Amino acid sequence: MASVGGAHGAGGKDPLLGNKIAGAVLGAMLIAMALNIGSGIIYTPKKPVVPGYDLPAPEANASAGASDQQAQADPLPVRLASADAAKGQSAAKKCLACHVFEKGGPNKIGPDLYGIVGRHKGGHEGFAYSAAMKAKGGEWTFDDLDQFLANPKGYVPGTIMAFAGISNPKERADVVKYLQTLSDSPVPLPQPAAAEAPAAPAGAPGPSQSQQPASPPMPGQRAEPGPAPLQAQPQPATTQTQPQAQQPGPTRPADPAQTAPPAEPKQ
Repeated sequence: MASVGGAHGAGGKDPLLGNKIAGAVLGAMLIAMALNIGSGIIYTPKKPVVPGYDLPAPEANASAGASDQQAQADPLPVRLASADAAKGQSAAKKCLACHVFEKGGPNKIGPDLYGIVGRHKGGHEGFAYSAAMKAKGGEWTFDDLDQFLANPKGYVPGTIMAFAGISNPKERADVVKYLQTLSDSPVPLPQPAAAEAPAAPAGAPGPSQSQQPASPPMPGQRAEPGPAPLQAQPQPATTQTQPQAQQPGPTRPADPAQTAPPAEPKQ
């Protein structure tokens, strides 16, 4: 025993050093694997049964699209009849960065919009219009303003107005009605056309045909039979035939031989 201990002490090397290093490495690996498994169990996200997420209800989108299309299909006079100038004034606040709405107001990036309805295109004094706007010509009508507010660059190609437009037709009608009020003598709004009454179905008799009595015939003119009334005709009652009475025929004269008295016997 003394020689073994002396040999170990003399060499200075531990024969189990390799085993200790290998055990430490394996232990560290086991700890790392255990931590990975534990964190995966705790922080693993829950996968949905169906991948993705629910979209908005198509019914709501369809109804909103139908209302927008209906408003787009309505002509401008119909939209102006139900437009609100107060809402148009609120919607026109987005234009205050370039325009003013005051009578005699200063020109900014854009011209003063007071009295715009009926004013000549590119004719406001003191403002340098683009060549495209000057070439457009004509006066600003309600329909022109509606189209220009919907798509400025599409209505006047080459305009320098940097505005995307108002896509909502109801909002455009509100703004146009507000611009109509900005005048000492506002231009009257266009009246919507009256809806035509539906035509009567073909073949249906009118009230004059069913209720108007027939006029009496003129002297010397044969009365023409009118149309038969649309009501049930009573059935004729069955009559029993009576035997006709036999009329007496002419009487025959009596035979003189039969009517003469018998002759008296001779004596």
